[in-house]
Amino acid sequence: MKLYISADIEGIAGVASRDQGGPENFEYDKGREWMTGEVRAACEGAAAGGATEFVISDSHGNGQNLLLDDLPEDVRVIRSWPRPLGMMEGIQEGGFDAAMFIGYHAGATNVSGNLAHTLFGLAIRSVRINGEMAPEGYISAATAGDFDVPIVLISGDDVFVDETKGYLADTEAVVTKQSLGTLSVSSLTPARSRDLIRETASLAMKRVSDIKPLMVESPITLEVGFKHRLPAELLDYLPIVTRTDAFTIEYQAADMSDASRFLSFVTTYEPTLL
Repeated sequence: MKLYISADIEGIAGVASRDQGGPENFEYDKGREWMTGEVRAACEGAAAGGATEFVISDSHGNGQNLLLDDLPEDVRVIRSWPRPLGMMEGIQEGGFDAAMFIGYHAGATNVSGNLAHTLFGLAIRSVRINGEMAPEGYISAATAGDFDVPIVLISGDDVFVDETKGYLADTEAVVTKQSLGTLSVSSLTPARSRDLIRETASLAMKRVSDIKPLMVESPITLEVGFKHRLPAELLDYLPIVTRTDAFTIEYQAADMSDASRFLSFVTTYEPTLL
């Protein structure tokens, strides 16, 4: 069986604040070590459950967090940005039997999640798909659904798991920590979290046929709400975009892959980098 894993860092055990989130922060080395350990545990458990091929998306920050030398030798890793399908880049190659989200977090509008945000926390206030609030987990799951791939395992804090169970009710889940607020948690140790992920990943692979993909009706109305007015104003210059209020734009996408590509453009495009 072929497995896709999308990995973020905010939902990893031990990660509590921005101190573990990026290369400029004092505990980033530990954060990426813990992240790599949980991804490796997911691979090990999935292999015990029947997975034979693995593609991993490094989906946090600069997209170059996972310590490749500490992963199983028989995996492929998608790194760095930009990429058309964002956190789910590579799912379009096809043939996947299942996907897992490791280290994910709650969405920007959730009042309780640790390090909660959606896609680009400095700029985006909210994303809606067909009128429904869409955190990163929803966007990723719906993108996988375009390719008929079910999400069989999620891991992250308790708020993320509760949020995600609202639209992925049958998915196996591992709670790595309890959110105490935006910048604080009560966390499992990395070792205990790895054990739970390994055990649950094995179980999840044995339940692949029981779990259905998240299918979103197409065409898709995609709404992006920004924290500032200027992004909405500039995107409104494009004839394919409608500005619905001072901070919000709307885009009509053919399907979730199209919506993901648009979101990748919105969150990445910087002409000064050309």
